[in-house]
Amino acid sequence: MPRRLLVVAPHPDDETIGAHTLMARMRRRGVAVRVVVVTDGAASHPYSVRWPRRRLVAERRRESRRVLRQIGVTASAVTFLDLPDGRLVTQAATARRGLARAVAGRGAALVVAPSHSDDHPDHRVVAACVAMLRQPGLRTLSYPVWPAGQKIAGARHLFLTTQERLAKRRALLTYRTQTGRIADDPQGFAMTRRQIAAFTSAQETFAERRR
Repeated sequence: MPRRLLVVAPHPDDETIGAHTLMARMRRRGVAVRVVVVTDGAASHPYSVRWPRRRLVAERRRESRRVLRQIGVTASAVTFLDLPDGRLVTQAATARRGLARAVAGRGAALVVAPSHSDDHPDHRVVAACVAMLRQPGLRTLSYPVWPAGQKIAGARHLFLTTQERLAKRRALLTYRTQTGRIADDPQGFAMTRRQIAAFTSAQETFAERRR
């Protein structure tokens, strides 16, 4: 078992989609869990009048902290790099430096980050940045997000109990900005029922990253 777990989320909510149960189990076993959220999440509703950028970013932060607190990950263990949502490719070097700082000098760790084959370009940038991390004892796993419910060849599965699955669903619905709360942006993002079901399936999926 690792002494530390670092979960890397391209956007606020990816940490829950990818590794909610893994984090909860690790915390119950006394593992130090940290989360790094790379982008500010502002691109989900770019034309909302009621939710301008500053308000949306602040609320998305609160949503992540609220969910993580419920599983024992305190606000001090969550870092927001605040890089531009949807334009992370322009800030890849900054993202890489931020992630390197998160793992530097802290001993052996397990880093969990998005799959390099994810459909979202921000996720692929984060995956590439994590692949460049170099530290003795560092082990990395990848998790799928988009498309929801995708399969990864050779992946291993963490099977959820009924209670864990319900807890994960409640956690995901806590991200209200992403599940329908914002209604004044016709181009805004909201998870569909099918996506929520896929994100809260009976297993979390992780693939070993080759170095």
